[in-house]
Amino acid sequence: MDKIKEFLPFLIPLVLAQFALLGYTLHHILTHDSYKRGNRKTWLIITIVLMNFVGPILYFVFGKEDA
Repeated sequence: MDKIKEFLPFLIPLVLAQFALLGYTLHHILTHDSYKRGNRKTWLIITIVLMNFVGPILYFVFGKEDA
């Protein structure tokens, strides 16, 4: 239990950043119609299943259409 308390100052901002990135990614997917690769359903599944930073980063690298 002491080890968890030791890492809390690092973990709390990391968790908040992860959920903020996930929220922004889901908002972007749901409000845009065009994607470089795939479709809305595919990117929603990838983002939610791989939500530990990997899914949102994959979307912004490979899926987000530059407007």
